[in-house]
Amino acid sequence: MFGAMSSITAVVLALFVGYGGAWYMGAVEGNFSLLLFLAAVVTGIYWVAERLYFLPQRRKAVAALEAGAAQRRDELGKRGINQVDDNTAEARSRLIMQPWWLDWTAGLFPVIIAVFLLRSFLFEPFKIPSGSMIPTLLINDLILVNKFHYGVRLPVINTKILDNNSPQRGDVMVFRYPPKPSLDYIKRVVGIPGDEVAYLNKQLTINGKLVPKTPLPDYFDPESMRYSKQFQEMLGGKTHRILNDDDRPAFIPGVEDFPFKDNCRYNSQGVVCKVPAGQYFMMGDNRDNSLDSRYWGFVPEQNIVGKAFFVWMNFGNLKRIGAFN
Repeated sequence: MFGAMSSITAVVLALFVGYGGAWYMGAVEGNFSLLLFLAAVVTGIYWVAERLYFLPQRRKAVAALEAGAAQRRDELGKRGINQVDDNTAEARSRLIMQPWWLDWTAGLFPVIIAVFLLRSFLFEPFKIPSGSMIPTLLINDLILVNKFHYGVRLPVINTKILDNNSPQRGDVMVFRYPPKPSLDYIKRVVGIPGDEVAYLNKQLTINGKLVPKTPLPDYFDPESMRYSKQFQEMLGGKTHRILNDDDRPAFIPGVEDFPFKDNCRYNSQGVVCKVPAGQYFMMGDNRDNSLDSRYWGFVPEQNIVGKAFFVWMNFGNLKRIGAFN
């Protein structure tokens, strides 16, 4: 029995390692939520089997060992032999110890299920991979995302089961990239359902009202070794900084086909879009260096992952740690 379980577990662990390796090498499109869910299910099965079957079996073997040792001592005592070599402690330790295949499954279940629940329903860490949200978020910022702010969703399938807050203009939101939902993107909510969003000549207008912005000193990006025009923008009652690059044109090149594209009008000055029901218009704070809703369209409500709110680490710049708007 134990030999068969050892072989089965080796195969299961090899499959997990193989999937992870193929994902790392780019051979398959990985899904960490699904991988973590499967790991929780598999280790949970082992954990239950350990509690209900394997541990009682080991305890029964230990009890039989101790009963046999006691019987042997009694028999030797009747013969007048009182000094008996007793190695039952070592044998007991070997019998009660978890085999490797339980240690690597049932033993990991409490940690895996805790991470799964924390990541699925409370907070999830993300790493900023690009400069589309500069100056609010920098490349390699490690951030936390509130998973329940916009409602509680089932992991993996991302179906909402409990409502909470609705996304508001100005929120920094993580969502599943509509053209490729296996990827997570982070942008700022600019338009909510029913809004008419215009971004013309690098000026944002919502429902016919200019979004106020105040000039700030130019921003120097050490990665590109360039300066950009920097502004303080007020959106949704909150202020944040944005960048504009004078060398980039106002028109939007390379626009893709996307659902509700008829709601948008493109011209040499930029774009005007009417946000459909259940959809959101997203833009990066690095306005001329962000692949966002201007290019690939609206974000459906079901693609929402959570609200980003805190930089918990940047190993290159510890001053980055803290909350942000």
